[in-house]
Amino acid sequence: MTDLLTTARRHFAAGLIAPRRSVALARFDAHGPRLFELLSSLYALNGGVTEPIRCLLAGLAHAINQRPDDLFELDAARPADWLDRTDMVGYSTYVERFAGTLAGVRERVPYLHALGIRYLHLLPFLKARAGDNDGGFAVSDYGQIDPALGSNADLDALTTDLRGHGISLAADFVLNHCADDHPWALAARAGDPHFRQFFHVYTDRAQIERLEAELPQVFPESAPGNFSFVPELDAWVWTTFNPYQWDLNWSNPELFQHMALALLNLANRGVEVFRLDSAAYLWKRDGSDCRNLPEAHAVLQALRALLDIAAPSVALKAEVIVPLSEVSPYFGTGDQAGKECQLAYHSSLMAASWAALAEQRAEIVADVIARTPAPPAGCVWLNYVRCHDDIGWWVLREEAAGRTGHRGFDLARIARFFAGSEAGSYAEGEAFQSTDPHVFHGSNGMTASLLGLHRALAADNDDAIELATRRHLLLYAITLSAVGIPQIYMGDEYGLGNNHEYRDTADADGRGLHRPVMDWQLAQASTFNRLRSGIERLIQARRHCASLRPSTPMRALTFSQPALLGITRGEHFIGLYNLGAQPMTFDLAQLPSLAGQHWRDLLHDTACPSTFTLMPYDLRWLAST
Repeated sequence: MTDLLTTARRHFAAGLIAPRRSVALARFDAHGPRLFELLSSLYALNGGVTEPIRCLLAGLAHAINQRPDDLFELDAARPADWLDRTDMVGYSTYVERFAGTLAGVRERVPYLHALGIRYLHLLPFLKARAGDNDGGFAVSDYGQIDPALGSNADLDALTTDLRGHGISLAADFVLNHCADDHPWALAARAGDPHFRQFFHVYTDRAQIERLEAELPQVFPESAPGNFSFVPELDAWVWTTFNPYQWDLNWSNPELFQHMALALLNLANRGVEVFRLDSAAYLWKRDGSDCRNLPEAHAVLQALRALLDIAAPSVALKAEVIVPLSEVSPYFGTGDQAGKECQLAYHSSLMAASWAALAEQRAEIVADVIARTPAPPAGCVWLNYVRCHDDIGWWVLREEAAGRTGHRGFDLARIARFFAGSEAGSYAEGEAFQSTDPHVFHGSNGMTASLLGLHRALAADNDDAIELATRRHLLLYAITLSAVGIPQIYMGDEYGLGNNHEYRDTADADGRGLHRPVMDWQLAQASTFNRLRSGIERLIQARRHCASLRPSTPMRALTFSQPALLGITRGEHFIGLYNLGAQPMTFDLAQLPSLAGQHWRDLLHDTACPSTFTLMPYDLRWLAST
């Protein structure tokens, strides 16, 4: 390894410009050994610098040379725990649905800043496949903005403006697959054996059947199976998600080189966080379910090491929607702890919050909180109420089955509840990838519609409007008070409803139900003042509460009232949440012995009485003094 590192360092240094050489070499000396240990484990370098690795080192040096001065300075100034701030609140949206283009998003930056957003996740904006493209996740060019959304110059201008407002841009980097009209796929389809190696191509039908026996299906109704026959190849291509999304072959070091350099190029355009899409599926191994394999973790750790050399101010976020026990390893484990991804989605807490609301059982959330591990230093959970995808109930399979001390629950019933087909449901949602009411897969719908707000508005029922508003604020209050960084989904800050027009589109993807166009007139209307002001109050209260730093330890409290949930953060904060449809009286004497004898209501800036009533779906944020 010593000889390999010496040779690699020499190749790297040869490409550096003088003003950046000393800093870059110091970073290489700190992180290069880790990088090459990982690359050797993945690609059997056998002590030599192969051609793909030589190209990688040259590209790494070029990326450092070309890094804009302000970003190079940010790399030096940004602390390792830069995400661990109470004001770090995220917002997720599609460019075209939020503001039409990247230039349009730039015009809306003051709106986001005033809301309190400091982290903006723009869903895929790179050039995507013509026609069906899975909402932009079928990428045709990793180096170009989709022409319908703008240009690379527009991205540069947007990231500069965002940084001026203290907002970090997060962008999707689709790791597992590319579009079938990507130049690599087109070359492979045309018979180029070199680019055929960028994909997983099989000619043996029996081998396909053996692999399928081990693999889950992501879209069993709209895209069954994991392989697609391509006539031009006279072979099957691995397509986990859709036939037009070809899985990339990460066992090919040249593929790693190209993807890594594309990542660094986007980092130089001002992207500060990369959401690593479908990271769990990266590596393929016969005889496994091809999810969460050790090699997939090694790929992510190698990308992290490259960023530590070229752009250390940039963070990685793992998009792995799997059960909780399988998510935390994406922060890194063992001697790689904290050296993989800095953020990971807490999908179990999201799904548990919805399930607890449907069941009116606080213990469902409390159980997930009790099992949530603390991330390594510098790493944080990403919490959310809704996102662009369905609510995937399957992440709660273990919790739903029940175990000693924890009663199970029926996920199929919960899925029916949010599809609006269960007795007593207030929801206007739809089932996703399943038509059988006795099984579960996912639920679609915007937050406000799933919680009954738009049904209540249509009926002009003031009582129902108030209950739906409380449910909305309750879920966001849990998200904003849980350990980690909270993220708002587009339009949830004012109650944007379902997009029923999605059925008129060519692909009619059911997830289009919760991918509406922002209604800016409605956003400013008085219709949702109660909801909008409530969200703003929660964000501001979080900003000024030191106990709500993302890293402050979290603990759940349950009480004799089954629907009452308590979340403590450190010694000086407790959130109380009534997940039930009945009011309840609460006495502060029920609280455990936490530091401080006096409690203050953070959301109303008043002293908290010793006894008070929590109305249906009501909440309190209390701080001890």
